Amino acid sequence: MMKVKKAILLSAGFGTRLRPLTNTLPKCLVPINGKPLLQIWLEQLTKNGIEEFLINSHYLSEQVQAFIEKSEFKSCVKIFHEPELLGTLGTLKSTLGFWENENVLVAHADNLCICSWKNFQQKFFSKSDDVLGTMMVFNTDIPKSCGIIEYNAAGLVTNFHEKVESPPSNLANGAIYLFDPRVIQLIEHSTLQESDISLHLIPKLLDKLNFWQTDGYLRDIGSLESLAKAESDMSKVIL
Repeated sequence: MMKVKKAILLSAGFGTRLRPLTNTLPKCLVPINGKPLLQIWLEQLTKNGIEEFLINSHYLSEQVQAFIEKSEFKSCVKIFHEPELLGTLGTLKSTLGFWENENVLVAHADNLCICSWKNFQQKFFSKSDDVLGTMMVFNTDIPKSCGIIEYNAAGLVTNFHEKVESPPSNLANGAIYLFDPRVIQLIEHSTLQESDISLHLIPKLLDKLNFWQTDGYLRDIGSLESLAKAESDMSKVIL
C-alpha cells in the first residue's frame, strides 16, 4: 500500500480554555492519562508510515523544543517557530518547501484522534485524479460548534458551514487532512488576509475533496470538561 510520509502537526495554540492548566504548559503537551498529546500523535503516525514531521510552535515554545529534544522522535521532527502566530493557512504557506511535490497529512494536533490511519490513507489514494485531498470527518452532537460538510452522490464535499447557528447535518470536519501537492498552487495564491484553513482554503476545495468518516475516536481537547471526558474515554483504550 502507498503511504504518506510527511505530516504537519499544527500545535502552536494558546489553549486559553484549558487554563489554569495551560498557564504553564502548552496545549499540545497537555497529558491524556499521563501521556502528552503530542506524543500520542507522534507514536501513532510513526507506526503508520509517517517519516518526517513539521511541528509549529509559538506559546511556551521552549517546552515544545525540550520535549522533542528528549524524545525518540528527535531525528524526524523539524520545529517551525512562529514569533507571531501565522494562522493555520499561514503556517502551510510558510512551510511549502517541507512538502513540495509530496502528499502530506495536516492535522490540528490539539485534537485527540485515535483511528485507523491506514484506512484514512487508503481513502486518499483511492480518490480520482481530479480530487486534491481527503478530509477526516466525524459525527458531532453539537454541530453548531463545528464546521459541517455537505456532500454529493460521488462522495465529494460540496459545501462547508463553519460554526453556523443552524447547520444542515452533524457530519463535522475533524481538522485532519491528506493533501495532494497540487493544493500548493491554491495556497501560494492565497492573500495575506487568508490565514485559516477552514475559512479560507476549504471553500476553494469544494468538489475537490472527498472525505473519510473516522472509525475511531476524535475529540477537541479544548476545555477542561472535554479533557476530563477524553481521559475517561481513553482509560479504556491502550495508547
